[in-house]
Amino acid sequence: MSDHIPDAGKMVSDTPRTDEQEHFIDGDRGIVDSGLARELERELNAANERIKRLEEAGDWAVYASDREDHIRAELAWRKAKEAKP
Repeated sequence: MSDHIPDAGKMVSDTPRTDEQEHFIDGDRGIVDSGLARELERELNAANERIKRLEEAGDWAVYASDREDHIRAELAWRKAKEAKP
């Protein structure tokens, strides 16, 4: 890992992996390998599923009022945290 401080004048891309794999055809039109696109889509789907589980666990935690609800909230929270993309 480098401790180099990047040039403050350069823009930092919000799509570095796509930018790294992009190839240009006919000058301006860029393309990306379908393998990368599929990988990114799988990661997006996994992240969205995790967000959904975390939101559900958070809902349980907010509305838990008795012992049984607390147990359900804890189980939902543990399940949500265990599967990280």
